[in-house]
Amino acid sequence: MDAHLVIRTRADSEELRKASLSIEQAAWSELGYLNFTRAHYELYANLLTEYSDYQLCLVDEDTNYPVAVANCVPIDCAGPDDLPPEGWDWVVETAARPKGRRQMLGALAISVPVIHRSKGYARMMIRALMELAEAKGLDGLVAPVRPSAKALHPWVSIDDYITWTDDRGRVFDPWVRSHLSSGGKLIGPCKRSMVVDEPLAFWETWSRQTYDRSGSYALDGALVPVDIDVERKVGRYEEPNIWVAYSC
Repeated sequence: MDAHLVIRTRADSEELRKASLSIEQAAWSELGYLNFTRAHYELYANLLTEYSDYQLCLVDEDTNYPVAVANCVPIDCAGPDDLPPEGWDWVVETAARPKGRRQMLGALAISVPVIHRSKGYARMMIRALMELAEAKGLDGLVAPVRPSAKALHPWVSIDDYITWTDDRGRVFDPWVRSHLSSGGKLIGPCKRSMVVDEPLAFWETWSRQTYDRSGSYALDGALVPVDIDVERKVGRYEEPNIWVAYSC
């Protein structure tokens, strides 16, 4: 790691908590509709506060400001064989249950602002998550990974997409590939990782278009189309992710 970069947590100071929130919001602002899964708007913020010592910040000591953040929570999960078709929402909901066993670390997000991308910071945060799992005495890490290039192919099923390879025979998706090169094991898709079920007006606001007929519509940045039902005046988006697991 760069001599000027250190890992700290939100628990270290109120300034870091505020800065990490700013980093996360800036990195994900174009996909703000994902904040409206039930798990996100009901549980996520409280979990980040409850487990503030699990929320990692990669801090540039020259500016004392984060250049990347990673969010995670301890969960009751026996291991890769215990992972469901759900993903991100499931990790949040599982972590929010009354305290019980906590065998694994569940990754929720790695956020790097545009200005700091392509510097290797995301991979640093993957390693930091693994080090945190080991330091906390957990068995490993499970991550519902959002495949970064899938948004360019919204009409391709996640089952097909996960089989794609590049011209070197590697997994096609660059973010999934980064996880695998960092020691992760590809488990399979979680087809209902994040579910947003909201009124038609909500989707018209985010997409900046009017829906006059029912059907499936691609959105900028979305991994799959949103299903619009004009008669019921609702839209449903079920984002697929890909489970990746690490052992300590």
